[in-house]
Amino acid sequence: MKPLVLASNNAGKLEEFRGLLAASGFDVRAQAEFSVADADETGLTFIENALLKARHACRATGLPALADDSGICVDALDGAPGLYSARYAGGHGNAEANIDKLLRTLRDVPDAGRTAHFTCVLALMRHAEDPQPIVVEGTWRGMITRERRGSGGHGYDPVFLDPARGQTAAEMPLAEKNRISHRGQAMVLLRERLASF
Repeated sequence: MKPLVLASNNAGKLEEFRGLLAASGFDVRAQAEFSVADADETGLTFIENALLKARHACRATGLPALADDSGICVDALDGAPGLYSARYAGGHGNAEANIDKLLRTLRDVPDAGRTAHFTCVLALMRHAEDPQPIVVEGTWRGMITRERRGSGGHGYDPVFLDPARGQTAAEMPLAEKNRISHRGQAMVLLRERLASF
């Protein structure tokens, strides 16, 4: 199996990517295994941040790296939290506080106006100076609920409703979520490109 560094220290993402790439011949390892700290996310777009993170992990480990930059974009909030989804309420990665803030902010927004989408950009770099990284993007459209539903997933999953299924991302079986999610869609595109990797 070929080693591939995941440019994240998020255990939930690591598990998700291992599952999604299991059949592709890659041994996905977290950058923390190599004592690599998170990169500074100074980009102004999901694509810029994904490239920054992948390059940082490549440079630190000397191995190919895969980075994900993703977030939830709420139409009524002009795309916020967007790039700042993980730190929407201030502290990085406090999902409960982020959800609380989002629900408070949308409290007076009618149901029809609570549309949102998850976006995921994946960037795969062969080495730190790779002039042609593989970059793919996936989008999952839905609605923001008025309260949490379900106990699975992570991040905003308990308040993101897939209207076609009538379930939040946190209510879905993991395999189903991985198949239809923004990250799952991006991963399908990535796997199609891996033949040239």
